[in-house]
Amino acid sequence: MALYTRLFGQSKIIPRRCLPIDLAGVYPQRRHAAAIAIPTYTASEHIRHDIPVRALARYIETLLTLGQREASVPNPDPPADSPTAAQLNEQTPYMVATYVRPPPLMVKGQGCYMWDAENRRYLDFTAGIAVNALGHSDPEMAKLLYQQVYFTSPSHSLFTNFTAIVKALTLIHTSNLYHNPWIGELSKQIVTKTLSAGAMRTASKVFICNSGTEANEAAIKFARKVGKTRTPAGNQHEIVSFHNSFHGRTMGALSATPNAKYQKPFSPMIPGFRYGTYNDVVPVHDLVNENTCGVIVEPIQGEGGVNVATPSFLQALRDRCNEVGAVLIYDEIQCGLGRTGRLWAHQYLPQSAHPDILTTAKALGNGFPIGATMVNEDVASCVVTGDHGTTFGGNPLGCKLAHHIFSRLADPRLQSAVLKRGELFRRNFSRLQEKYPEHIKETRGRGLILGLQLAVDPTPLVTAARERGLLIITCGKNTLRFVPPLIISEEEIEEGLRILEKAMEVAFYGSQEVKGTTGQQEMAPAGR
Repeated sequence: MALYTRLFGQSKIIPRRCLPIDLAGVYPQRRHAAAIAIPTYTASEHIRHDIPVRALARYIETLLTLGQREASVPNPDPPADSPTAAQLNEQTPYMVATYVRPPPLMVKGQGCYMWDAENRRYLDFTAGIAVNALGHSDPEMAKLLYQQVYFTSPSHSLFTNFTAIVKALTLIHTSNLYHNPWIGELSKQIVTKTLSAGAMRTASKVFICNSGTEANEAAIKFARKVGKTRTPAGNQHEIVSFHNSFHGRTMGALSATPNAKYQKPFSPMIPGFRYGTYNDVVPVHDLVNENTCGVIVEPIQGEGGVNVATPSFLQALRDRCNEVGAVLIYDEIQCGLGRTGRLWAHQYLPQSAHPDILTTAKALGNGFPIGATMVNEDVASCVVTGDHGTTFGGNPLGCKLAHHIFSRLADPRLQSAVLKRGELFRRNFSRLQEKYPEHIKETRGRGLILGLQLAVDPTPLVTAARERGLLIITCGKNTLRFVPPLIISEEEIEEGLRILEKAMEVAFYGSQEVKGTTGQQEMAPAGR
């Protein structure tokens, strides 16, 4: 070891007078420093012992190495001997391995920031995959959750305060065998605000469920029921969807998601699904035919790479559905609820291209699991008692929260701010593309659902950004996806993009290799 020979020559023992006091407390000041497997010596021990040179040299070199890393990486991932790693090593063996997660253990959040168990702060450009539109730990949402149990402050005993006792009895779950005050109120709100915004001109009724994939399952079933009603012989039963789409993981939604890597392990898929090419108008006439009961499409493909549907493509789908009597379904689970700068992503289209069914989830609960399927009267009239159902969907707590969240996401002032923030992102992306023309190809998207297309694998960049305090995710093939909270400020955007630029310098031109963390999207394409 060159360090100790330079310091102490060939000596095997360091004299007591040469020892620093309590090195472990000097540097680095991170929680996991105490977990480093190296010897530590206090002042009292210095008095009693001469210390082996090699042991102290290993100690010093470890601190210097870690110090150099922390000097260049503000938020290094927790090391293998950290308390976080110990906790994960204990818990992970009991979890089904459906995700590959990076090392940090997230424990708290506020607005556009999250903190991990080692108290590192991260600026979040992911919003829980477009879920936390109002940010983390939203105060109004927390207040509603609190009021579900307590009417007054926690200092008031539930056993002495009658009002609090009554409020504490507010129901969380009833099942759909009974009415509750909020499922109908939420359904009414979604329909009326959609119509007043100029979206889905035939919106009539809503089915409330628990997630996006459930919302799409309902849409697929409703489309099949319409086809069955119109052609009792069952000929009109096929569902058309498109390559690079993502509609969910349950069998119906997965059957509508043509990705061989994810369908093959669970094959055969549900029969009656046909696939087309996104934004290709010419084949629409043959793809959607007399056997088609429904067409499901994302106005903006999120997982597929932030691909925006052209108005001509969606209009062609609408026109052909009208010709054959098929139902047109817009999956706005990721791109809806204000993320494009309008309440719904399809509002950029003429009314002649509006859907018969619209599905939503993600931001609807801002982290609380809830989804919804909105239909027109023609579809609703074909669905009768017993055709579909849900045990937890429409529960009073979820609907009360969603009612509040929807009202805020429907605010035109928020949507206007989304458009301005989106333009700020785009201006900076253009600047970065000029700086890294060989690595950055184009920007896609609208509002605050944006994709930065790279010519290289983005996973090392995701890691480099995270270790500098910025959370970003990928989608499609070599695409960075930006879906931050809709409440993000211009200052936070500028802060995040400064971090991103530093991460690009390291990932694109750095002298040391940055290992990427795989699995940073819901469905990675084959070959990744």
